[in-house]
Amino acid sequence: MAAVISDSPPNPSCKIMTFRPSMDEFREFNKYLAYMESQGAHRAGVAKVIPPKEWKPRKHYNDIEELVIPAPIQQIVTGQAGLFTQYNIRKKPMTVKEFRQLANSDKYCTPRHIDYEDLERKYWKNLTFVAPIYGADISGSIYDETPSKVEVNYICKSQTVLFLDSRILLLFMIIRLFPFFTSNCPEH
Repeated sequence: MAAVISDSPPNPSCKIMTFRPSMDEFREFNKYLAYMESQGAHRAGVAKVIPPKEWKPRKHYNDIEELVIPAPIQQIVTGQAGLFTQYNIRKKPMTVKEFRQLANSDKYCTPRHIDYEDLERKYWKNLTFVAPIYGADISGSIYDETPSKVEVNYICKSQTVLFLDSRILLLFMIIRLFPFFTSNCPEH
């Protein structure tokens, strides 16, 4: 994990970088984050971190049904031909159970698709027709409270945004995200 010293800035092309920390590095994530930034991860604004195989995010999510999403946002998108405007409308609070039911409804569920290109086409085709609900900015952690595990709620103290193996999103302040298929979250 030694940093490379050079006259030019690391990651000059600002590409999104992928990192695979060991379990020890993952346990001391603030140190690993400094290493990532020394490699230029911050220049892209986002980095992917693939957790070690030993790390398990949670045994199950059956006990979060009553968790309240205090201010879900409905995202109204208007526009055409690549030029779009999004309006965010705050909705009344809802539980994760209510959110899940809505997300899995015929109106909002991820459509059947052949491959990711087909799914992307369907996303752009339906962008202005279906206004998704986005549950975000919910402070706290939904991970098991096991001392031997890494507590993700305390590991990130930087503005670098990280995707952990497409399962969780870490920001300056750890937040829980509950997006629909067509939700847009560039503000994160």
